[in-house]
Amino acid sequence: MDKNKITLALALAALAGIAASCGSVSSPSIPASAFGKDKNGGTVQIYTLTNAQGTEARITPYGATLVSLKTADRSGALADIVMGFDSLEGYTQTPPPPYFGATIGRYANRIGGAKFTLNGKTYTLDKNDGANSLHGGSHGFDKVLWTAAPASGDAAQSLEFSYLSKDGEEGYPGNLSVTVSYTLTPANELRIHYTATTDRDTVINLTNHSYFNLSGHDSGEILEHVLTIPADRFTPVDAGLIPTGELRKVDGTPFDFRQPHAVGERIAANDEQIKLGRGYDHNWILNRSGSGLEFAARVSDPKSGRVIEVLTTEPAIQFYTGNFLDGSFHGKSGKPYQHRGALTLETQHYPDSPNHPDFPTTTLKAGEHFDSTTAFRFSSQK
Repeated sequence: MDKNKITLALALAALAGIAASCGSVSSPSIPASAFGKDKNGGTVQIYTLTNAQGTEARITPYGATLVSLKTADRSGALADIVMGFDSLEGYTQTPPPPYFGATIGRYANRIGGAKFTLNGKTYTLDKNDGANSLHGGSHGFDKVLWTAAPASGDAAQSLEFSYLSKDGEEGYPGNLSVTVSYTLTPANELRIHYTATTDRDTVINLTNHSYFNLSGHDSGEILEHVLTIPADRFTPVDAGLIPTGELRKVDGTPFDFRQPHAVGERIAANDEQIKLGRGYDHNWILNRSGSGLEFAARVSDPKSGRVIEVLTTEPAIQFYTGNFLDGSFHGKSGKPYQHRGALTLETQHYPDSPNHPDFPTTTLKAGEHFDSTTAFRFSSQK
């Protein structure tokens, strides 16, 4: 290669590096606009996916975060049904917001005592939830800038984010290469596909932490939303919300959502687990028949008619009722996000699995391939 070609190649590589560092890669088919500035002054983009039904998902590379999600009610009117902020500044404020729409890792949910043992070695993690580690630590995947690679298929718009979590980050072993793709399908599904590989045995548990209110992100309590979860058992927790190891039957408890129940119907029940969680903040073990994409939850809103069905390849789901929201965070359009103003449906492996050998393993061995998919299917009812 001659000198001029080498110079051109280096220049192109530098430009690509600048684009990646800002989480921005242009695409003619997926609109992008500036969302804010990163700590180095680079522009962070936000991307918009749409489909023929008018559904719209806006996603930023900061935290690979779902910022807004507009779906139609029974009359066809669109509203944004997830909590979030109008600009990057909201996500980077101090104290940090509670993971609105973010991709969570390396380990979603809690690890008790902020430590685990793998292959005979004990790893110490960041304690960011009392004595425990929560959602990957103080600087988890929700607080890093992912590299964006928009792409369009024949029938759906898709946006892929990638991140290299280096060996030792937040205490976890192994260089972990992760991708998260969002695809908005013609079937009115937002599919989230996670993949990962590692060069050293590690643990992994990935999820999306969107806060849903089907009446609109700023519409008040979700206690009238109606929920179904096909689960015969859940994992009870201790005072630190760490699983005790028991797999408890839901029969005769406020945790039985095998038939539809309003979220608020039993949320104040005289039940030890309800009191420990300050409402619902627990892991349900899904009734699965195989390893593919299967039904995990359904939530409907009598007020708007909006419905979301959740399908996943994961063995469990964390249902949380915004118990720690208190109005201190002001979201899109400056609206305060109030107590129980949203719910989350976090598909996952069990919390604290690395410390419970009888739970489904979350170990990813060197050279193996992690693969997980969750789909949110949107519709409306009269």
